[in-house]
Amino acid sequence: MTTPSHGARHVAIIMDGNGRWAKKRFLPRVAGHKAGVEAVRNIVRAAAEMELEAMTLYAFSSENWKRPEEEVSDLMGLMKRFILSDLDEFAANDVRLKVIGDWRALAPDVVALIEDAIARTAGNSRTTLAVALNYGAQDELVRAARAAAAEGGISAQAIEAHLDTAGLPPLDLLIRTSGEVRLSNFLLWQSAYAELYFTDTLWPDFKPADLRAALDHFARRERRFGGL
Repeated sequence: MTTPSHGARHVAIIMDGNGRWAKKRFLPRVAGHKAGVEAVRNIVRAAAEMELEAMTLYAFSSENWKRPEEEVSDLMGLMKRFILSDLDEFAANDVRLKVIGDWRALAPDVVALIEDAIARTAGNSRTTLAVALNYGAQDELVRAARAAAAEGGISAQAIEAHLDTAGLPPLDLLIRTSGEVRLSNFLLWQSAYAELYFTDTLWPDFKPADLRAALDHFARRERRFGGL
């Protein structure tokens, strides 16, 4: 795949602000999460159109289990419906689904659904959508280091080979919505030389035009990777 004009191959997004979006409209939090799922659909379509090789979305962190049980249940239900309803579109648009994090620790019906979706999209090659589920970057690094040590030694290359994102292009741009300015235990290793882009836009209001603006901003940056 040729590098697009904006120069980015892999973009990650911390999708923040669903709850505040709902609160501003005097709606329950689940309404914000539903609007957030629709934003995901639009952004995934845009990612393919903007020739991104990979997009990684922070859908459910390992810390999100601390949320009220009802909200966790709503989030899992929305995630299942998203996968079921969008599998045909993934196939039609040549999108490959990848899931990162400790997702095999989720409920058996969720695990089975994810395994089926990964298998059904494995041959797609236009864009990879990596969804972070039950994900925490510190846990990812511990798992990668253990796997590297078990194979004979820890090095940067060995750890990188065992990250959940192994096989994806290096991370170019990390976007966080809603005005928060932190990484929240997301892609800590991968973000070492990624460009960071923060916007006050709440996730349900984040449109393809906002993604384009972030990519345009990225294209204007000079990346030196520690050099001159």
